[in-house]
Amino acid sequence: MRNTDLQTLIDGLASAALFPPGEAADAAAHVFTALKSPGPANAPPPPSNMPVLRYLEPAFEDASAGPGIVPVIATAVAALAPALPWYRRADAARPEFENGHANAQIIGPNGLEVRDDVVIGVSLMAPGIQYPDHQHPPAEVYVVMSDGEWRQEDGPWHRPGRGGLVFNPPNIVHAMRAGDTPLLAIWCLAPVPSPD
Repeated sequence: MRNTDLQTLIDGLASAALFPPGEAADAAAHVFTALKSPGPANAPPPPSNMPVLRYLEPAFEDASAGPGIVPVIATAVAALAPALPWYRRADAARPEFENGHANAQIIGPNGLEVRDDVVIGVSLMAPGIQYPDHQHPPAEVYVVMSDGEWRQEDGPWHRPGRGGLVFNPPNIVHAMRAGDTPLLAIWCLAPVPSPD
């Protein structure tokens, strides 16, 4: 049996991540089809004391004023946040980035629900912080919960807005950055299926 807040989050994300037919819709469908069956629960980690987590409350407040399903998703993530396994990317060359962001798997190998077929996580960034260019094999779907900007390759920065969607195809270089307010986003990774 799945935690009620976790099921509310999954249902909210599924209704938010509606793309026109194509690669983005296929990636979202893969994630939410897999999640019809719950995985085993993971023991919550010890509470995190990362200073950047002080931005969670204002980020949730901002998201709760968002359109459509965004407030429902925000409420579910806020309820789960104290039990999440928060971590950050080490970056000795950019201590402002290292100290200005936090990520957590909600569902995945290290999440509250253990799975290896899909990953759902949350990212929080302090105002003025940019998540550097990076890439990964799985396709990625973001549900944007607060103001912020996204970029792919050398393309222009764009603002999806609260409730907006961002799709990163497999291995595309991408980045995101917060403006004057914290950036909060939920991400879903759809791992590339292994060849038979």
